Amino acid sequence: MYRILLVDDERIILEGISTMVNWQSQGAELAGTARNGIEALDLMEKLKPDIVISDIKMPGMDGLQLVEKAYELFPGTGFILLSGFSEFDYARKAMQYGVKHYLLKPCNENVILEALQELITGLEGKRHREQFMQGLQQELAKVLPHAKEQFLKELVTNKTYGQRDWDDYRRLFRIEVEKEQVQLILFQPEGEYEYEHLFAIKNIAEDLLGKSIVLLGTTIGGQALLLLKESYRQEWLFEKLQLIKETFIRFYKQDSTIAVSAPSLITDARFMYRETMECLDYRFYFGEGTIISKKDIAHVESAPAMDYDDEKLALHLKSGNWDGAGQELELFFQELAGSRMDAVMTRSYLMTLLITIARQSRPEEMGRYMQLITKLDEQHTLKASQQFVTDIAKAVAAANHQTQKTKHSSIIERMIEVVNENIGDELLSLNWVASETLYMNADYLGKLFKKETGEKFSNFVMRQRIEKAVQLIEAAEDVKVFELAEQLGFGDNPQYFSQVFKKYTGQTPSEYRKAPK
Repeated sequence: MYRILLVDDERIILEGISTMVNWQSQGAELAGTARNGIEALDLMEKLKPDIVISDIKMPGMDGLQLVEKAYELFPGTGFILLSGFSEFDYARKAMQYGVKHYLLKPCNENVILEALQELITGLEGKRHREQFMQGLQQELAKVLPHAKEQFLKELVTNKTYGQRDWDDYRRLFRIEVEKEQVQLILFQPEGEYEYEHLFAIKNIAEDLLGKSIVLLGTTIGGQALLLLKESYRQEWLFEKLQLIKETFIRFYKQDSTIAVSAPSLITDARFMYRETMECLDYRFYFGEGTIISKKDIAHVESAPAMDYDDEKLALHLKSGNWDGAGQELELFFQELAGSRMDAVMTRSYLMTLLITIARQSRPEEMGRYMQLITKLDEQHTLKASQQFVTDIAKAVAAANHQTQKTKHSSIIERMIEVVNENIGDELLSLNWVASETLYMNADYLGKLFKKETGEKFSNFVMRQRIEKAVQLIEAAEDVKVFELAEQLGFGDNPQYFSQVFKKYTGQTPSEYRKAPK
């Protein structure tokens, strides 16, 4: 039976909860009641309750002060706090001492029972661990190496382990630590590897670092993990880690990436492991086969999200302009590299970028490019990802360039046909062609014509008219200048026609007609 102590300065609430709650239904018993924190501390010394249900607002010693004292004197005791105050500061302060249940008064039996059940479940888990410790001691001689590895795995993944757990295991495994701080090292073999490679790099590291430095070692999640004493210079450690890498390469022809946590207390092992995993994520930026420490990524931990506008890239790709698209991609990857976000967030940006690129492809090719997005996870570094994305974008731009080139050529051909068909029309102009025959934007047509032919549309029209005039003069030597002007779109302005003709041929129409052929 779990022993419960109930603390509240209001007799009505004290008696109400005492009689309202069915303690036996949870395998518990009400061992006693107290009016304030001072009285409760005395009873805790005598009754040794497993759980204390206490009001926060009490005279003498309030509930928060009681939690603080009990945390120091009776660290294994669970707490449920009751209060009529909803300010978060109360809950936050209580959480500093491991209190997870903060209930607002008035609360009914079900709410209290639910919190009580959760606490009892936690206490039962703790008792199971203690029983595990007793059984483990009996088989320690033959299972000690495996137990050490398993303990290290649980130490870095189980958030309920604290200083007391570490002290118990340290005595069990006869681990001596001169200093309070320790350090975690995570090894990740690169390329295709077998589990024997994990054991190999762990053994190489333990041998080169020495038993006086390595406290525990294990394999976890496809990596090798070592817990070290923090009793060395960091320069010495990194020299040793480089030597471990070189030795592993020499024997197994494979490189490895090494992640190094910052030194910290053993009770922070879970957070140090998270640090090494974060460091490992940054091999995406630093490259495979590097040694990455918490210090290397400290300045980018709070990196803001990117605000990249992919509209320019999409326009360049759609038009087949690889030079512009390539510049936009270069800017994107420079910004991405500078942001130093974690690998998951980085890949989300890359996936969005690839979708944008795929959408600019021709309809019949879009499905194939969309399928290539799944291969993004196979790119383990930013450099490899950039090359992968660039190759796809270049292929999309090249295909679109060919499409646009064909499309533009057909438009230019039609414009030339319109000019030839209407060479004698005074109204023939770029605006007239755009609005009356092709129904397109005049500025766009003018730029397209200049890009494709190297000549302004107006110059082309004038040149065509003069060439036609030359043909007419050569075909009929007695043709009159004013007739030519009318036939070739100069209207009733033969003088202007003569000026233009001389500009293009160096002679007036009359001089050209008389000149020897």
